[in-house]
Amino acid sequence: MNYDLLCAQMAELAKAEAWYVPLMANAAALLYDALEDVNWAGFYLMREGRLVLGPFVGKVACIHIPLGRGVCGTAAAEDATQRVEDVHRFKGHIACDSASRSEIVIPIHRDGRVVAVLDIDSPVLNRFLAADQAGLEAFARVIEAGTNWHGL
Repeated sequence: MNYDLLCAQMAELAKAEAWYVPLMANAAALLYDALEDVNWAGFYLMREGRLVLGPFVGKVACIHIPLGRGVCGTAAAEDATQRVEDVHRFKGHIACDSASRSEIVIPIHRDGRVVAVLDIDSPVLNRFLAADQAGLEAFARVIEAGTNWHGL
């Protein structure tokens, strides 16, 4: 995967519209289309001390996730990327789609605090490797730099 190209595309999308809602919607679509073996790509946003479903591509998803619960809640609570080879072995995993087998979740920041997470699921075990993590973390930094967080 050419993550440099994905980051460049994301930066151009941010120039066209920086408000977080359409930007995250296009980011989810871009990732869903570009990455192989992915069955869900999207965002959860911090709201009133928990994560709430944001723009995404994929099957219907969980709406609220408490901090510290599941892969997304853990990533937000620990402010650390979670790359999970087998979600069925992750304590407290929240199964929105039973087909998902692996997952990566990356915190998104505003002014040094977590305001959202980027969540990508795959039906393939161990889909996300270290190179994917590095590329997707760079992609997340582009979102952080290019987003107008008005209203969040």
